[in-house]
Amino acid sequence: MITSKKYLFSALLLSWSTFTIAQQAKISGTIKGIGNTEVYIGYLKNNTRVTDTVQIKKDKFTWQAPMPEPQKIYFMFPNQYTELFVESGNIQVKGQADALHDLKVTGSKFQDEANAYQATLQDLENRSTPLYKKWGKGSDEEQLQLEQELENIRTERRQRATKYIAAHPKSAYSLSLVEERSAMGSYEEVQPLYALLDKDILATATGKELTARLDVIKRSALGSQMMEFTQNDPEGNPVSFSDFKGKYVLVDFWASWCGPCRAENPNVLKAYNNYKDKNFTVLGISLDDDADKWKKAIHDDAMPWTQVSSLKGFDNEVSTYYGIRGIPSTLLVDPTGKIIAKDLRGESLQQRLAEIFE
Repeated sequence: MITSKKYLFSALLLSWSTFTIAQQAKISGTIKGIGNTEVYIGYLKNNTRVTDTVQIKKDKFTWQAPMPEPQKIYFMFPNQYTELFVESGNIQVKGQADALHDLKVTGSKFQDEANAYQATLQDLENRSTPLYKKWGKGSDEEQLQLEQELENIRTERRQRATKYIAAHPKSAYSLSLVEERSAMGSYEEVQPLYALLDKDILATATGKELTARLDVIKRSALGSQMMEFTQNDPEGNPVSFSDFKGKYVLVDFWASWCGPCRAENPNVLKAYNNYKDKNFTVLGISLDDDADKWKKAIHDDAMPWTQVSSLKGFDNEVSTYYGIRGIPSTLLVDPTGKIIAKDLRGESLQQRLAEIFE
């Protein structure tokens, strides 16, 4: 059969148009009581993280974007952040202005899968909620027991996630679970989960992003050598990590604006005072960008150990190198410069140091 070039071009154009439409996600939302405002939507477009600004008018909004693969997107309202799992097609979002964490989504099988999985974790939520209410209100022994109970629940949560990922290696939601773990988890716990995923899901844009993330967190794998760096202390004097060679060093990533960091500082001070005469010290790396606020926090929290910062916020070269996305975060380094523990805090920090020095 011979087809005219004009007809062939029209057919190809129609085919491409149909493909393009099929690869679009169109979200129609109604948030009762929110009125007129803006929402920022973060998503992956052409392998790059981008943010769209969407106007909400009289409780309603519409957003449309290319969506060749299912992905988790981020909704940032003026006073609330939430995540949705979307794919191509028409999707409806409904909710209340006073419950933006609980938006109802229809039209996304990806979101349906996420909802079904989260429902299987409700018993763990019911166990952990009352424990968090007791946080910091008991003796050191009671606090340690509380931390251990919460860690047991987290371990069970991780075990369930591992089982789910192993049973659904091609699932975009399994990929999302591994990606979520990689945000704050160690290389030792993320790499085995990554290995469970099917090669096809790892070939997606989100999968490639996870692969790159794994390479970053591998830098802080146990046994890795701590990077050498130099940053200034509050007086502007350069401090190099090599200055601490031969000591156990708790590298503490924090910031003056970080509430959990400030709450943890007394515990770090306790560790410092207990072991400063036993070849142990602390090196604070602040993710501040305001020198005055940084210095004031050091004074107010009575932190006597060495502090440094590049005053670039989360763009600090050391935190960026190790892929740190949340604080407080710590690396415990031995006298040879090797990382031997990560993210110790609370009584767990005291317990690990006691194992080393007592």
